[in-house]
Amino acid sequence: MSGLEGLGLIMLIIMIGVIFIGFPISFTLLILALVFGYAGLGQMVFDLAYLQTIGLMKMEELAAVPLFILMGYITEQAGLMERLFRAFRDLLAPVRGALYIGVILTAAVFAMATGIVGAAVTVLGIMAAPIMIKAGYDSRMASGSIAAGGTLGILIPPSVMLIVMGPVLGVSVADLYAAAFGPGFLLAGMYIMYTLVRSFLNPKLGPPVPLDERPTSWAIVIKEMFFGMIPLGMLITCTLGSILLGLATPTEAASAGCFGAFVLALAYRKFTFAGIKSACISTMNTSSMVLFLAMASNIFGAVFARLGTAQWITRSLLALPLPPMVMLLLVLVLIFLLGWPFEWPAIILVFLPIFAPVVQALNFNLVWFGALVAVTMQT
Repeated sequence: MSGLEGLGLIMLIIMIGVIFIGFPISFTLLILALVFGYAGLGQMVFDLAYLQTIGLMKMEELAAVPLFILMGYITEQAGLMERLFRAFRDLLAPVRGALYIGVILTAAVFAMATGIVGAAVTVLGIMAAPIMIKAGYDSRMASGSIAAGGTLGILIPPSVMLIVMGPVLGVSVADLYAAAFGPGFLLAGMYIMYTLVRSFLNPKLGPPVPLDERPTSWAIVIKEMFFGMIPLGMLITCTLGSILLGLATPTEAASAGCFGAFVLALAYRKFTFAGIKSACISTMNTSSMVLFLAMASNIFGAVFARLGTAQWITRSLLALPLPPMVMLLLVLVLIFLLGWPFEWPAIILVFLPIFAPVVQALNFNLVWFGALVAVTMQT
């Protein structure tokens, strides 16, 4: 190991320790990159930071990030998530664990209308949690179903994380979307099966919806399902379908999705200037956080690579006498452990470029690997 490689390793160890203490990830990555980069590379680190920032901002795919986030916040302001949950609750009312299933299905559908996690978890926590507790549902399973369902947004397209991951792995975002669909809905199905089994074994955990709260006729159920599911389903189908069929780029599809969300807000008579203002402000806050973290992670990753530590770690991993599948499992375990202290932009932009050459050298498909990483980080 050379001196520069050792310097990069020290930078990595300090970064992990400082973030574990609780320092903000973005500023930690940026400051450490500039300090250690200046110590190892001199004035060149500032040119490197400038070029990395400009290069990141020129990525056309990143323009889809604020657009998908805005699409999600508009649909939230329009009350579509609440209406969707109510439709699933009415449909599944006689079933044990109906509210658990309703929460997970609502989260899975809403994940396809936005590429972020926070909005779904927040809205479901405010909207569904009191209803579940009032109905006598177990508080731990209620919070677990909200958390598990809400985090599906990181995996199910149009996941913002997959948009950033595509250029890092050098694969098509549309291919990553196609690869992530199956695992995303498989996980949702497993969550539903778990809550169903637990509710049937112990009815106190998830009783059916009380009789006085059920719809009085199937006509009401059909009406709620139609107005709660069909318009949002058409918006999602057009947006994601155009990407998967190659008819539009993620940025173009996100733009059309934003327009469709505005139309739905008008159609549901939920279009208010206060609501749109709130959606735009929330979009700016979330987008700024995500993109600033992406910039800081990109600069840190570039300095880490220029010091030579990334290549040293890659060579060290490839030198281990392990079968390819065991090596892949080792990489996924490391990514899983990194998910505790780090946000996904740091993992994608700092650590994934280290692991990707290892996976490629082992002749694994990078699209498949990207889907595995997404599933690992979703957990």
